[in-house]
Amino acid sequence: MLVRTGRDLRSAFRARDHGRPHSRTLERKREMSSLVLLPGMDGTGSLFSDFISALPRDSEPLVVRYPSDRALSYPEIENFVSERLPLQPHILVAESFSGPIAIAVAATAPLGLRGVVLVCSFAKAPVSALIGGLVAKLPLWRAPVRLSAAALLGRHSTPSLRKRLSAAISQVSAEVWRSRLRAVLSVDVTSRLKAVKVPLLYMQAQSDRVVPGSAWRQIKRFLPTAQFEAMSGPHFLLQAKPVESAARITLFAKELGFAL
Repeated sequence: MLVRTGRDLRSAFRARDHGRPHSRTLERKREMSSLVLLPGMDGTGSLFSDFISALPRDSEPLVVRYPSDRALSYPEIENFVSERLPLQPHILVAESFSGPIAIAVAATAPLGLRGVVLVCSFAKAPVSALIGGLVAKLPLWRAPVRLSAAALLGRHSTPSLRKRLSAAISQVSAEVWRSRLRAVLSVDVTSRLKAVKVPLLYMQAQSDRVVPGSAWRQIKRFLPTAQFEAMSGPHFLLQAKPVESAARITLFAKELGFAL
């Protein structure tokens, strides 16, 4: 369930056998990766391509892909991720849905973890219980891609991004979508933030229509040492502003002693 990316992104996707790379490839990636990318709610990791291309030429980040046909709870995905972390020092970059996973994993102080980046994410359900109850009943994954793109990409929506978004959505079963939506609407890992001892950077999109600004303030309340970066862009920040996002994460990595 791990995908090789970076300079050989396309060949890695072609070489996958039902989403499972050769074991030697997986182990090699685990030994050398300094960035580990955790995807948004689709869990496919396919929407990272532009961001990966914007990273320094020799970067070969590791993308963790979640099962698309098996509903897993947040704790189960946490275990899934923990089992796939690199052996070498690394930084977790978690997008939206994966923020609570990165926080939970970091709280266990895994060997090699040196930092965490949360991109347009949250530690607690980003909507009230009342609104969450209504949202949970909606088959959001069946919404026309133009509507989804309007919420996730705003004015940065392009035919290419909409096509990739549609492809990512279609890879995930309805059962898994329902499970992940319910997980988001009930999650709360704020208490685990106090156990995070590595530097954490929160990247907030100024035009985010999905995750409110209060999500950052809540994280800051429980983890006062967390760093903050407000960036122009929509909820899909890594997709709409890949170059700017890559530059900021590269700077964070350098501050921690990484040369991506």
